[in-house]
Amino acid sequence: MTAELIFVGTELLLGDILNTNAQYLSRRLSALGIPVLHQCVIGDNADRLAEALRLALTRSDLVLTTGGLGPTKDDLTKETAAAVCKKRLVRHKESLDAMRAYFSDKGAEMPKSNEKQADLPEGALVFPNSNGTAPGCAMETDGRFVLLLPGPPREMKAMFERSAVPFLRRFSEGVIVSHSVRTFGIGESAMAERVSELLDYKNPTVAPYAKNGEALLRITAKAETEKKAEALIAPVLQTVQDRLCDVIYGVDVSSLEEAVVALLKEKKLTVATAESATAGLIAKRLTDIPGASEVFHCGIVSYADKIKARLLGVERETLQKQTAVCADVAAQMAIGALRQSGAYIAVSVTGLAGPGKDEHGRDAGLAFLALTDGACVWKREVHTGHTEDDCRDYNRTVFASNALHMIYQYAAAFPNKPAGGKPLSV
Repeated sequence: MTAELIFVGTELLLGDILNTNAQYLSRRLSALGIPVLHQCVIGDNADRLAEALRLALTRSDLVLTTGGLGPTKDDLTKETAAAVCKKRLVRHKESLDAMRAYFSDKGAEMPKSNEKQADLPEGALVFPNSNGTAPGCAMETDGRFVLLLPGPPREMKAMFERSAVPFLRRFSEGVIVSHSVRTFGIGESAMAERVSELLDYKNPTVAPYAKNGEALLRITAKAETEKKAEALIAPVLQTVQDRLCDVIYGVDVSSLEEAVVALLKEKKLTVATAESATAGLIAKRLTDIPGASEVFHCGIVSYADKIKARLLGVERETLQKQTAVCADVAAQMAIGALRQSGAYIAVSVTGLAGPGKDEHGRDAGLAFLALTDGACVWKREVHTGHTEDDCRDYNRTVFASNALHMIYQYAAAFPNKPAGGKPLSV
């Protein structure tokens, strides 16, 4: 079975909403052994949606849509799909009762316009909505299947897992299993060169991907069972880990910050941050991870020089002679954050996010970072090479990632630090 995804909503076309449903559904269908061959986004227009559905049904066994199941006049997915599949809409009493109960539980009366959400294609398998009002459904047409799911991710994900997955399992041919190897400090091409012959494999496949300041390898195998797929992957994954051991920070972790928080918990370490150029991004990324409160003490955003001096104890003479963007200021910021927080380690960053040059002629993309545990200070200088008008977010992301990577390296080596207080190589 092959699949095609159609995402409905003018707000998606305009870029007002990030289409996270695309990533989620592609991954989940792949895990079920159903490859996604096409994706498209359609505005709230019945004619264009009908055209997309007809085309999809000529080339895909499964067409899955999200969005357009609401109670307003521009919510036309269900009506359009039913017309394309030559099915009439009928009132589904159980869905209507569930909607009324949904509103009643909130102490409100259901608007009459919501009733249309209970009109579903005749003969369709109804998917209850546990997190909202719009039910979804699955219907067959000429041996192919159309699944309609709501657009809000919270509703869509719950419905997919509880209703769509059991429905689709009967059609999946084997399983597809993937493992992602995440690296830092190496470019995509250099990473790929280390495992070059693996990139020619057919099953499992090995594919490199570049991310902001990072690179990853995804190893994917298809087999009759998950156990057999894992057996295909195991020797390849081991080879990758052997060749990239110096730059890998995690396998099947979602982010560098996830790996950092997990490692800090494991080593029972705590951290504080002092940030200038990144404006709290390091702290934000750490605290995005559930349970970060166990390891994160505080974050100090010190943009102005007087705040660096007053809160963090950065020497005014250093600021005047070397400017705020220098290695010594980064080191003093980290020491100040450690002193203020009482954390085991502190990390700092000061730099030029951009765009363009600063008043001293230095290019954007330059940053100085430091990490201290009170006994030693480790420093890092970063040059992203990005100075263009839209480089600011990229540079901040890379600066923050380097700070997180310094924390990861320290925690990975702890407590096996070199004797005599000699710095680690970070």
